Amino acid sequence: MVSALFTGGLTLFLVRYLGPDDYGVYALALSVAGVLALPADFGVTRSAARFIAERRGNLAEVTAVLRHGIRLKSIGAAVVAVALILLSGPIADAFGAPSLKTALWIVALAMIVQGFMYFFTTTFEAIGRNSVGFRLTFVESAVEFCAALGLVLAGAGVNGALGGRAIGYGFGTALGAILLLRIIDRRDGILATSRTALTARRIARYAGTILVIDTAFAVFGYIDVLLIGAFLDPAAAGSFSAPLQIITLTGFVALALAGAVGPRLARGEGQVPDTSSFSLAIRLVLGFQLMLIPPLVVWTTPIVDLLLGPDYGASVDVLRALAPYVLLASLGPLFSLSVNYLGEARSRIPIAIGAVAINALIDVILIPRIGIVAGAIGTDVAFLFFVVGHGVILRRLIDLPLAPLGQTLARASLAALAMSAVLFAFGTGKLGAAELILGAILALITYFGVLMATGELTPSQLRSARGYASSMFAR
Repeated sequence: MVSALFTGGLTLFLVRYLGPDDYGVYALALSVAGVLALPADFGVTRSAARFIAERRGNLAEVTAVLRHGIRLKSIGAAVVAVALILLSGPIADAFGAPSLKTALWIVALAMIVQGFMYFFTTTFEAIGRNSVGFRLTFVESAVEFCAALGLVLAGAGVNGALGGRAIGYGFGTALGAILLLRIIDRRDGILATSRTALTARRIARYAGTILVIDTAFAVFGYIDVLLIGAFLDPAAAGSFSAPLQIITLTGFVALALAGAVGPRLARGEGQVPDTSSFSLAIRLVLGFQLMLIPPLVVWTTPIVDLLLGPDYGASVDVLRALAPYVLLASLGPLFSLSVNYLGEARSRIPIAIGAVAINALIDVILIPRIGIVAGAIGTDVAFLFFVVGHGVILRRLIDLPLAPLGQTLARASLAALAMSAVLFAFGTGKLGAAELILGAILALITYFGVLMATGELTPSQLRSARGYASSMFAR
């Protein structure tokens, strides 16, 4: 929720303030950096998290794993950042956007500090201290938002937006290191003397497997924007990237649940995979994501007009075509992260590479023929392959009953259809503020009403959720 608030607000501001052309350069810079960010990590973050989760009862071994991980990560981040700076000129020339060169210099710096903050938040996740990760994420998001907003309004444009990103992650990295040291010192004070039988080579070996997967996943996430920019122009890339950012904001609940239940599947001494929590997380995320699909399909035009503005008319069809991805993207993080913690990342490699190949093939064939909507089609088809493939792996590794999940999917789909009918009754064109508010309220009441009528949601569950929310906000 915090990430959606700050990141979403900043994205919508930049989309409107910069316009399609400058926002296209911004999107291309982030896409190039995004393709390199996970490979720059060399898979070390998720590899270290797997071994930390298996040893979270022994802080001495956790600390030793951290020391190995930080050393390995520093090497990888430095190598990739220097390479990006050296190649920034040819990359800018390839896209016909000279201003992209300076932007890539800035994102190279941002990529280093972003990677280390990701390392710290993932460590907090692995040791079961998500509350610390929350404070870190909140502060980083706030600093990034304020810095980027101030620099852009001061006239720094695209470089200011990217500079704010570097400032936010730099501050987050420093704070993350302090918070982690406080946890270690307070509980054991063994940072300099800890030992573990786990070697840096073993971490690196598992990291190498994750590196292949992360590289493929990074390419998958940004290949549409890059190919659209190559086949068409930066403005077209911006028109595709803007609705994609809206879709990205819908995935934070899935990421949160993945971070909560993924480490519970790790096999360690005295640890048995908690499959009941994992199954519950799938049901929760299905119910949430299916609630988001009706407005994206029925109210596509009002959403684009309200959030992106009149310059993004081409984004309407893209947003509507990405609706299947909204549902699939809810399962992707849960499935993929869980396989990592189960120690079976190697089995993910063919699926990750296959998804990238499918997406790229569809893009290359369809972009010249139908334009930017091709990127959405390629993403939908490729991610379906990705999710189904990971589901097959999980069924082999753990006992995952499918009947309850199918029941949830059927009931939530029925609720989504009823919600769509309510939204459709208010119209699909431009709507006034009163119509949007009233329609949204009635649609949500309908959705939850159908869930309760079918038994998917019970009054006792609502009371439990309300009680938990009250205690959480009280703290």
